[in-house]
Amino acid sequence: MSPEQEELVTVVGAGPYGLAAAAHLKSRKVPLRVFGEPMDGWRSHMPEGMYLKSSPFSSSISAPEPGWGLADFCVSEGRPPRGERAPVPIAEFIRYGLWFQQHCVPELERVAVRRIEKAPGGGFRVVLDSGEEFGSRAVVVATGIVEFAHVPPVLARLREGGLVSHTADHVDLSRFEGQDVVVVGAGQSALESAALLHEAGALPTVVARAGSVVFGSPPPVDRPVERSLRERLMYPNSLLGDGWPLVACSRGPALYRHLPGPVRAHFLRTVLGPYGAWWLRDRVDGRFSVRRGCRIRSAVPEAGGGVRLQLEGPAGDALTLRADHVIAGTGYRVDLDRLELLSPGLRREVARTAGAPRLSADFEASVPGLYFTGLAAAPTFGPLLRFVSGAGFAARRISAAVSERGGGAGVLTRVAGGAAAW
Repeated sequence: MSPEQEELVTVVGAGPYGLAAAAHLKSRKVPLRVFGEPMDGWRSHMPEGMYLKSSPFSSSISAPEPGWGLADFCVSEGRPPRGERAPVPIAEFIRYGLWFQQHCVPELERVAVRRIEKAPGGGFRVVLDSGEEFGSRAVVVATGIVEFAHVPPVLARLREGGLVSHTADHVDLSRFEGQDVVVVGAGQSALESAALLHEAGALPTVVARAGSVVFGSPPPVDRPVERSLRERLMYPNSLLGDGWPLVACSRGPALYRHLPGPVRAHFLRTVLGPYGAWWLRDRVDGRFSVRRGCRIRSAVPEAGGGVRLQLEGPAGDALTLRADHVIAGTGYRVDLDRLELLSPGLRREVARTAGAPRLSADFEASVPGLYFTGLAAAPTFGPLLRFVSGAGFAARRISAAVSERGGGAGVLTRVAGGAAAW
């Protein structure tokens, strides 16, 4: 491997977080290679017909210069920018991501990274699906959420037999037309998947542990600036929504990192926890059965096909439910052992907290030169990193650290991070 290769920083992933990291690295004159299929997580693991839960004002991919936001993309297609009362369709967001990539990260290589391991002389050895191998002084892991899809243990053993899946496994839900489908969960992915199943001719039933299913409130106005001064003072707008707690989470991820671990975990679980978007309520209420306050005690395959679920109801009563298929809308849990593109040896060296990498202020793991962004960084920096709007904070931190470590212009990059103190 040439000395030039050994100075590379490698960006792994071409979703919003990977594209943002690459764009900001480029702006600092850090030459880079970026790998992945653009917007693949959104194109291959999100159902057709879904809408983004986040506001149009919070759904732009971060660029170092103005002109590349979602509103700019709408104008490029000859349409006015969306207001808060116009949720963003996934098809539009995918087109936007591809547009962003073509203009801001045209050097993207549509090749998968097969393996990343530590190099004997320092840095990393990167192996591509094409067979190419090269050295890289730093790596930025921006692989998204799919690897962290969580299926409860009581259901997981039926996954291999095709009776159970996760919401991330489906793009086209019309295949379930006419079938009884149990959707587990009370969050956006579960409720929207159930609505899409119903609209595709399936017969969904939602099973939720929560005693109630919660929906957000519709925005009172189409644009935040149209709100009264009193409303803006009492419930200020932020990237995550209205209200001082969300302002704190969206503006203070650097401080969030210093909270005690149990406090961080509590906020990550409860701030913007399981609930449906305001525009989803009419597509759920009264449309299909929603069993609240129920826990799944067992799930067994039936001889003639399908699944029999034993539930414990809200009063401790036993319930039996049959389904042709079960879809887990049970979210995502960061577990570094599921990132198989990192060699087992490299994974063992990364310090963790409850399965997630422990990160510095610059998103660097305990292995120097190894950076994580996106959902993998949420346990460290909070709820902002669960949404597209967190990509800017991460990209700015990582690109600044990488640039400073490499001495500025002329340093090669391949998605990697900085050198902040632990």
